[in-house]
Amino acid sequence: MNCEADGQTENILREVCAAFRIPGELKSWETITRGNINTTFHVNFYNPDGQPHEIRKSYLVQEVNAYVFKNPKEIMRNIDRVTAHISAKSPGTPQLHFHHTADGMNYYVPGNGSFWRLSNYIDSVTFDTCADLAILRSTGKAFGRFQALLSDFDAESLYETIPDFHNTEKRLDRLFQSAKDDPCDRAKEVRDELCFLDSLRDKATELCRMRADGALPLRVTHNDTKVNNVLFDRQTLEPLVVIDLDTVMPGLSAYDFGDAARCAASSAAEDEPDTEKVFLDTERFGALAEGYLASMSGVLTRSEIDVLALGALTLTVELASRFLDDYLTGDKYFRTSYAGHNLVRTRCQLKLAADILEKLPILRKTISDIAKRMKDA
Repeated sequence: MNCEADGQTENILREVCAAFRIPGELKSWETITRGNINTTFHVNFYNPDGQPHEIRKSYLVQEVNAYVFKNPKEIMRNIDRVTAHISAKSPGTPQLHFHHTADGMNYYVPGNGSFWRLSNYIDSVTFDTCADLAILRSTGKAFGRFQALLSDFDAESLYETIPDFHNTEKRLDRLFQSAKDDPCDRAKEVRDELCFLDSLRDKATELCRMRADGALPLRVTHNDTKVNNVLFDRQTLEPLVVIDLDTVMPGLSAYDFGDAARCAASSAAEDEPDTEKVFLDTERFGALAEGYLASMSGVLTRSEIDVLALGALTLTVELASRFLDDYLTGDKYFRTSYAGHNLVRTRCQLKLAADILEKLPILRKTISDIAKRMKDA
């Protein structure tokens, strides 16, 4: 352990907690390793009354990655408004709450220019991957409920904190430009991957064209609907709350469902190096869809229901293009654990995309059957 670095971390954590007026004394902290973008710490405060072994309260302290999120103040304004709306519509349920400084800000910028926030800690369990159909049904229910609670919120009033985040056309254009520029001399390694992505371009950009034509309604979307962004009760395994709201923006329902399906219904982690193990599990897909459609009953339009399965293909292709673009440009965006990690991620997602494309008629029928069953119930 680097004791000097460890001491510097504790000093900044104390400063941040003081800025957010947290009572008591910070006695312990640990780094949360989940997540590829921000740096997160779980901190424990003890009663200041001579009882050193009694934890007063726990919090999550997070440094926002300013390389990824260029306008973090806008992110925090979005979060403030969205969490307040959800809280007002679902009182008495667990809520994600970000604390405010004395001057009313839900963020803090110390002298070194870094960007910090502090939220309540909700005792819970999360799942990176899960084959339990009940958990996946609950995952769909949680993300559907998140969208349903915000269905009367003006999506266009939110900041687009990452412009063109799910603009698959621009994502692919950027990838092929990076391959042409080839700043790290890596394009020659990925010709097959680039060719396959090019062949998927028309299908994967259909949602973009539908959004531009106004064929699908704009909604408040989470835009990062991985299974591990849902907190579950440790005992009942019921979904408690959706977390990681950095990418809450205007978007399409198919984006959120599609990304959830890409993650939850995959047979493997998104960086599985053995692509023979990677496929879309139709049972898991069905469980996720049941939960999502149950929460969104009466909210989704017929057109939205029709393209939910396409969302799974679109978001898988899009993520593959993002991983590959990051690999070609020097691995600056996603946190990597080893050389070539982004390339492994790319190949994994492309194998999943190929399987989704083959199964698309089955997935569409699954969605249609569930929607009809719920309508007739």
